[in-house]
Amino acid sequence: MAGSQLPRVVVTGVGVFSPVGIGKEAFWNNLLAGRSGVDFLRSLPSENLPSKLAAEITDFDPRDYVYQKKFLKVMSRDIQLGVSAASVAMKDAGLKAGDVPPERLGVEFGAGHISFTPDELAEAAADFADPSSRDGYKRWGDDKIGKIAPLWLLRQLPNMPACHVAIEHDAQGPNNTITSGEASALLALSEAIRIIEANRADVMIVGACSSNIHPVDIARLNVYDTLSQRHDDPTRALRPFDRDRDGTIVGEGAAVFVIERLSHAVGRGADIYAEILGVSGGCDGRGYQNGAGGTGVVRAIEHVLRRSGIDPREIGHINAHGKGTQRDDWVEARAYHQALGEHASRIPVTALKSYFGNFDAGSGAVELAGSLMALRHRTLPMTLNYETPDPLCRLNVVRGEPLRLQSDVALSVNRTHVGQSAAAVLRSM
Repeated sequence: MAGSQLPRVVVTGVGVFSPVGIGKEAFWNNLLAGRSGVDFLRSLPSENLPSKLAAEITDFDPRDYVYQKKFLKVMSRDIQLGVSAASVAMKDAGLKAGDVPPERLGVEFGAGHISFTPDELAEAAADFADPSSRDGYKRWGDDKIGKIAPLWLLRQLPNMPACHVAIEHDAQGPNNTITSGEASALLALSEAIRIIEANRADVMIVGACSSNIHPVDIARLNVYDTLSQRHDDPTRALRPFDRDRDGTIVGEGAAVFVIERLSHAVGRGADIYAEILGVSGGCDGRGYQNGAGGTGVVRAIEHVLRRSGIDPREIGHINAHGKGTQRDDWVEARAYHQALGEHASRIPVTALKSYFGNFDAGSGAVELAGSLMALRHRTLPMTLNYETPDPLCRLNVVRGEPLRLQSDVALSVNRTHVGQSAAAVLRSM
């Protein structure tokens, strides 16, 4: 608000759907127990895929969580996960219909590429089985296009999670979607904070959802990314910052947060998880040196520390991007050393992708849920499969068992493969 001190913004609700648990309690308990969600791919044939491993959610039924069940037919799995997580977060925040004036309730959501399932177009594409025949193409406009459901595209539009969440909760305030890969959740959080600071809303529903459990996604990712080939032991495949890491794992999930002005939360007696001290973004920009040095991460961390007034020595833990590929982990570690100086080797680091893989926008949101729960319980889950430190990373990666936190400040970081980055600083209350 111009001319006045900006309001403090806090988190009052958490909803998480992940391969290691649905709901914050199951999610947290499995993190503490060190239970991996990575296994052999079960939901679709994998013999012809470049990777046979995935982190899947096996016990999810959207009918248990989605209020407007008539819309399920136009919701992809990504959307179903996001809408379900939003409903759980609102319930966790103790908010029901009418508690917040609809025009003062908004939605900011991160989403990624949403693939269609092959059977959705199978009937329409039947005449194209023989690519040498032109007959199918000639008949396409006559009747085959009519074989595609009129609302088919609604399942693939990345703005639909935010739309469905708004419909579910009658959120008539600001509504927007961020599609910036793994950085989407934190960037959506940043925009939601600005909306509250500008007094355009009292409460915002913020989160991200995505699923890469799809043959096209797995094949596509293998073209420009590195997927783990450690098929002998799936639970030990994803190894962030470990010297012997060989790639990441596809996954799926969603996490949603209810955020509001501190005065609004206190006024209604809400249970507060943490205060969001700041969120910032950055990008590597042009040139090899910028990309190799993780310039986007450096800029995001430097700015968010200035904005939040936090000194690096106050940071109790880093929730790292920790993708598990050789190059990405090197770049990230180098960025921490540049942004945090001598403190980079001291601050405890956890990489939660080791539990549930990497799945575009949703993975950043689920990781943020992990930091919120860590702050609440003052305990940091260990990084799975960190056995041999990489001398090119030189980070204080938590391994072997959870770590009791000595500080109530957390730094959460995400980065995309093209260098878009985001960092958030949170403090428990």
